[in-house]
Amino acid sequence: MKRLMHPLDRYVLAEFTKILVAASLGFPLLAIVIDATDHLQKYLSRNLSWGQIGLSYLYWVPDSMFMVLPAAVLFAAVFSIGAFTRHSEVTAAKASGISFHRLIAPILVASVFTALFTVFLGELVPVTDRKRNDILEERKFSGVSDRFNFAYEAQHGRVYQISALNVDRRAIDHVTIERKGNGPAYPTFLVAAQTANWDTTRHVWMLRHGELHVIPDSLQTMSIHFDSLRDNTFTEGPTDLTATPPSPDEMRYVELRRFISALERSGADTNELKVELALKIAIPVTCIIIAVFGAPLATSSQRGGAAFGIGISLATTMIFLMLIQLTKAVGQGGVVPPALAAWLPNILFAAIGLVLIVRVRT
Repeated sequence: MKRLMHPLDRYVLAEFTKILVAASLGFPLLAIVIDATDHLQKYLSRNLSWGQIGLSYLYWVPDSMFMVLPAAVLFAAVFSIGAFTRHSEVTAAKASGISFHRLIAPILVASVFTALFTVFLGELVPVTDRKRNDILEERKFSGVSDRFNFAYEAQHGRVYQISALNVDRRAIDHVTIERKGNGPAYPTFLVAAQTANWDTTRHVWMLRHGELHVIPDSLQTMSIHFDSLRDNTFTEGPTDLTATPPSPDEMRYVELRRFISALERSGADTNELKVELALKIAIPVTCIIIAVFGAPLATSSQRGGAAFGIGISLATTMIFLMLIQLTKAVGQGGVVPPALAAWLPNILFAAIGLVLIVRVRT
């Protein structure tokens, strides 16, 4: 590595990395302190021990780091390059025949590795979030008596699309059950029923007034109308169905994509989930784009100082987060394709960053 990197590269990389690590750990710790201040009493009322609460926040670190890493890259780029500019190190490098683009090369390489680490965090977050929710017993304390227009992903590849569920009556209005098969030996089937009632003796749902469609392949189908049908695999009780469904943050990329496909086959609107799926890749790539954007911006003012760096970083971060929320709403509403909506902030900042980096004095 020392042969591949010049002393100046190691110096630039070291200064950038110190700020990056401090920001990557500092922001999540700040978020933990704020969250603990707001929810500590609630957790103690659930008879959770201090060890359990502390472990839950440890599991929360990957989730909090995932969203702040692009901001940490921006802070590291602005403060490190801003310091080089104020101390005339950029000028000295140019006088030695080293262009600004070559000077920031280690920062761009580090941002690529940060993006890869962010992808890893994105796959780790669903695991740690589930463990955190289990410790805090979030699902136990989030039950409600009614739910409307929701989908539930069950075992064995089954998906339930439910219009209305009432826990007190143990009744469902309009339910669709789908399981995707792979051929005649394991066919796809679709069950649509007007109502369903929970059998307290057998602990299964009794479906009423509906149709069963068995689809062995694309050329065959069989339909059966029924007055009543007992589904021995539909064993999730009314309380189980009121549990909070897994959020996109609790599913890995492949799991979320599979969940979206299942919902699409059930006729559900999946634009919101498609935006979240695209963001799982778009946010890590932001680490690279934000470095390209922040590097020339940091050297544009030689008299800025720390206040300038903080102002630029905070303003850029706020604008970027607002753009994400805005484009998510646009994508969820179907105004633009969900994937494009997730990537719009990156496209905008990449265009501005390329203009800045081309115009910077080298």
